[in-house]
Amino acid sequence: MILFVRDLTVIDFSYLCQQRGLLGESFIVDVELHGDLDQASMVFDFGLVKKVIKKAIDQLLDHKLAIPALSTATQIIHGEVEQVQFNSARGLLQVASPAEAFAVIQSDKVDMASVIDFLTEQIKPLLPENVAKLVLQLRTEQVSGFSYQYTHGLKKHDGNCQRIAHGHRSTIQIFDNGMLSPKLGKYWSERWEDIYLATAEDKLDAAALKYLKAQNGALNFAYTSAQGYFEISLPESTCEVVPCDTTVECLAEYIAATLKESHQLNAVKVVAFEGVGKGAIAFA
Repeated sequence: MILFVRDLTVIDFSYLCQQRGLLGESFIVDVELHGDLDQASMVFDFGLVKKVIKKAIDQLLDHKLAIPALSTATQIIHGEVEQVQFNSARGLLQVASPAEAFAVIQSDKVDMASVIDFLTEQIKPLLPENVAKLVLQLRTEQVSGFSYQYTHGLKKHDGNCQRIAHGHRSTIQIFDNGMLSPKLGKYWSERWEDIYLATAEDKLDAAALKYLKAQNGALNFAYTSAQGYFEISLPESTCEVVPCDTTVECLAEYIAATLKESHQLNAVKVVAFEGVGKGAIAFA
């Protein structure tokens, strides 16, 4: 017997890629449980699927930075805070943060297959004996228009969004005088492709770095939040600094205001998503 749940949850996280560097991602999760019926004539209670499996996924990967531990590009330094250094084709990325902000995956790359293996290995022991097999399926949202993948951190957030390197795959829709503008959508999707979005007030001089080493051509950011101290250093070419927090509300307003000023449009509407099925709408 197979029990299935479609759209169990969405994992919003970032990961390190040898070719593209730091990437934000949003995976939709489907789950199948293969096994015999229990005393209640169920493979597993649907309510427990959310309580056990979704909770485990949230704790293991959601709003974290996934690290390919077996990659030759990766160096992990244990200490007062956890430090990660990653050499990609786009340059050296460094992050220092509490250990719980990282998901260390025993693979030479982070992709759907390695993420599924990582999650399955951790979650299967949490299930009852009658469940013989756990099958996780990951997929990205089907987007007909434009999207971008971004990474950020929200130091004022009460939850896990405060982690300095987590991200999303997000759709963008821009309307000029009430008409959807593919040209403007394409522009922003390309501008923010594989981007780290940082708040200007979090910018740090290299001499003020506590844990990471200074490097030429890099931008550095740091803040202290409820979960601890966070620091990140990355190539300037992979980053855009904005004069606001990087909540989806502020980003939508930033895009709208930038378009209004730069393109001298009469009326701008920006529909900015944060991952799948949620976001903000801003007008200028």
